[in-house]
Amino acid sequence: MAKTKELSKDTRKRIVDLHQTGKSESTIGKQLGVKKSTVGAIIRKWKTYKTTDNLPRSGAPRKIASRGVKMIMRTVSKNPRTTRGDLVNDLQRAGTTVTKVTISNTLQRQGIKSCSARRVTLLKPVHVQAHLKFAREHMDDTAEDWENVMWSDETKVELFGINSTRHVWRKKNTELHPKNTIPTVKHGGGNIMLWGCFSAKGTGRLIRVKDRMNGAMYREILSQNLLPSVRALKMKRSWVFQHDNDPKHTARATKEWLSKKHLKVLEWPSQSPDLNPIENLWRELKVRVARRQLQNITALEKICVEEWAKIPATVCANLVKTYSDRLTSVIANKGYVTKY
Repeated sequence: MAKTKELSKDTRKRIVDLHQTGKSESTIGKQLGVKKSTVGAIIRKWKTYKTTDNLPRSGAPRKIASRGVKMIMRTVSKNPRTTRGDLVNDLQRAGTTVTKVTISNTLQRQGIKSCSARRVTLLKPVHVQAHLKFAREHMDDTAEDWENVMWSDETKVELFGINSTRHVWRKKNTELHPKNTIPTVKHGGGNIMLWGCFSAKGTGRLIRVKDRMNGAMYREILSQNLLPSVRALKMKRSWVFQHDNDPKHTARATKEWLSKKHLKVLEWPSQSPDLNPIENLWRELKVRVARRQLQNITALEKICVEEWAKIPATVCANLVKTYSDRLTSVIANKGYVTKY
């Protein structure tokens, strides 16, 4: 059967206008050369919806009924690593045959999409509880309390090691031009280990750890770099030192050294990098260094120190200013890793 031609908007409008003048459907049909049944349908639509425009069509019925949707939502909520194939099999056992594409479309309509699972620090139950305990104990600390903390940590910087995607503007077929590529080598081309510190007032010293660090070397680093950083940043006399629970940091000799220097140390939960805002500064540093396109380790050390010193004090201040948000996120996430 041939598809009938759709009436124009003008014709539909004339049908309504003639109807409002009191003319019958058959009279209107004869006058405009339109079937009486079509005229009637146009008039009924106008009376019901106050328009003669085409209404949104419902389309084909969903292949997965509401009961099936609820089932797959329960499944992915309980186990987010469930594959589309698993869901296809589950529905097939329930009497519904669909494809993987249908599964994807159904989940997307429910606001669920497939994403790469983020790699995070492994937290054992004891770590989760310590994480949560720290957040709860410090929720009432003021912004001034956090401004009084000197944050510290170590990090490794690869010569060609940043993993973020870099975009370039280029013409077609010029993807291999040296200007449009990022040089890489196996195993990152070498790396250096750094120790650094910062407070709300700005970055402290950043130094390269040239040998494998032990307790004695760590105490030497603190002696030569921590205290000078405190003085340079004009920290208050009541300042607090933060470092993690690395064995070198918690060794008895290190604790004794800290005690002799009368340094107050922030009690720190293990496996909690997301609680240390210096992690954000390490990321900032690595992005800045990657832009410099270095070729050797000697240059890497020099540029790291330069770029560390260039990080604005406002960046440091903002990281500390929003510290309570980190604690709120830990509590909201019940002690598990947060977005920070």
